[in-house]
Amino acid sequence: MNTLVLVEHDNNTVNDATLAVVTAASKLGEVHALVAGSDCGSVADAAAKIAGVAKVLKADDAAYGDFLAENVAPLVAGLMDGYDAFLAPATTSGKNIAPRVAAHLDVMQISDILSVEGGKTFTRPIYAGNAIATVESSDAKLVITVRGTAFDKAATEGGSASVEDAAGPGDAGISSFVSREVAKSERPELASAKIIVSGGRALKDSETFEQIINPLADKLGAAIGASRAAVDAGYVPNDYQVGQTGKIVAPDVYIAIGISGAIQHLAGMKDSKVIIAINKDEDAPIFQVADIGLVADLFNAVPELTAALG
Repeated sequence: MNTLVLVEHDNNTVNDATLAVVTAASKLGEVHALVAGSDCGSVADAAAKIAGVAKVLKADDAAYGDFLAENVAPLVAGLMDGYDAFLAPATTSGKNIAPRVAAHLDVMQISDILSVEGGKTFTRPIYAGNAIATVESSDAKLVITVRGTAFDKAATEGGSASVEDAAGPGDAGISSFVSREVAKSERPELASAKIIVSGGRALKDSETFEQIINPLADKLGAAIGASRAAVDAGYVPNDYQVGQTGKIVAPDVYIAIGISGAIQHLAGMKDSKVIIAINKDEDAPIFQVADIGLVADLFNAVPELTAALG
């Protein structure tokens, strides 16, 4: 089976989520990687070095520079005559592009896979991760999104794939890029951080959130996350959200502060290696998944913990 992997990037570097997709695709057959962008030669060269990638297709066109799904999806669909499966990371971009590819090919998409059980058989979470479904496709071609935390990341060095130019239809003319506001932080990126400190609605407001959460995250060199309730209340920006409708994370340590543990939040972080919960409600659902639980007032416990770290 020949597989085509969508390389997610910013025209300069390869997104880590792509590395997990390469691992998943390698379980199906030979892996070819598609780099669609503008002035993206450095990305294609980096993709060629990823272990397990046999060939890189580079579609270098201004139409693909901003990764608009309306332009990228027809490009992918046009290339699928030579492939049995298309795989993309289950990120915001991947979730935007893959369904359009499936529509072009008139096939069902298999979303957010956790494992590859056979040539056309996969597992994926349902009911916010409370059950795992085994699904088998009967379509001639597969369109799949991959949960990045479920697969090991392929090595960024060791590959020696060839790079070939690919052409597509270009600008579809149905959407245009307006602007991008990128939040810059010295902290680790949330999806790839090894330690995450998350806050919930119990933190009252944005000022309190910053006063309680930020010092602890700084001491630990951690990324900062939040529950949907905290995001909806305006404590932090939307890109901090962890959960079913936010980012799926699996760090080495996840510290949940003032988070009750709604099912949607648990779906986004319960694969963390160690979960530490601080909540004054001893019956909070978060304690059912926590490895270490502290029943305490966070406004006392967290500053004490931060101070104890020196």
